[in-house]
Parts: sequence; C-alpha cells; structure tokens
Amino acid sequence: MAEQQEQDWVDQHVERWRRTFRGFDPEVEGALVRIGAINRHVKRANATAFGELGLGPAEYDTLHTLLIQPEPNETTPAQLAEACHVTRAAMTSRLDRLVELAYVTRESDPLDRRRIIVRPTQAGRAVWKQALELAVVREKQTLGVLSEAEKVQLNALLRRIVLGLET
Repeated sequence: MAEQQEQDWVDQHVERWRRTFRGFDPEVEGALVRIGAINRHVKRANATAFGELGLGPAEYDTLHTLLIQPEPNETTPAQLAEACHVTRAAMTSRLDRLVELAYVTRESDPLDRRRIIVRPTQAGRAVWKQALELAVVREKQTLGVLSEAEKVQLNALLRRIVLGLET
C-alpha cells in the first residue's frame, strides 16, 4: 500500500485553484508557491538574525556585496548599486546608514577626485561575518529536513530551471 504524503497549506491552496480554473497545472502552482514560501521564510529569518546585530536586510545586502568584491573589497557607489539591483539614490541612503554605523567609508579616489570609493571598515567586516554566520545556521536549518542526496537532487532540478530562464 502506498504511503500517503503529508499535506501542507500549499496543497489546500492548489486544490482551491484546481477547482476554479480549467487547465490549471497543480504541480507548477505547488512548486512555485512553495519556492516563494521558502524564500519568504529565509528572508524573515535572516532579517531577524541581522536585526539582532543592528543591521537591516538592505545594510547586510550592501555589506555582503561590497565584501565579496575582489580584494581589496572596494568599489564605487554606482557599481555597488548595480550589483545590489537598486537605484543610485537607494544606494546613497544605504551608504549613508553604513557610514553612520562606521561599517564603510566613502573617500575620493586619489587618482580621480570626482570618483568616490567605498571601502569596508574593520567593524563592517566583523558585523558582516557575524551576520553571515547567523544566516548560514538558519539556512541550514531550513533545508535540514532533507538528506544530502535530496539536497543534491533539489539543486539539480532548480539549476535546470535557472538555466532555462537564462536562455
């Protein structure tokens, strides 16, 4: 006898939509709603973790993007805005906050005084590392219900979807 799979709230959502719309694909809807729910969960958990350190998600995102730049981890505000997928005005606000917290500096480029260089401070590096460590723990907890083989399988399937979107 086949084991009955445990139901989640998405199954109820899918069933309501299946009854309402002809041609509805419950597997597509279920997968996309679950991906969205996982994403929201991780974002909320990370926001809580970053909040414990006095960082908002935007500040963490900016520090993270800056600190994954090639050594010496510096860039311009415009390049940082592009990498974070935000407007230059939004980046200015983010940088103002990070400068206020003493996590980054903004200095004129000695080779071109019209150009501004953003650099992390030691305090910025330290708080980013703490936030990253908290995020890693929470992210592992999120996927902790899966075996290593299931995580590999999930990644392979998601990779196929992402590659399909990139073409």
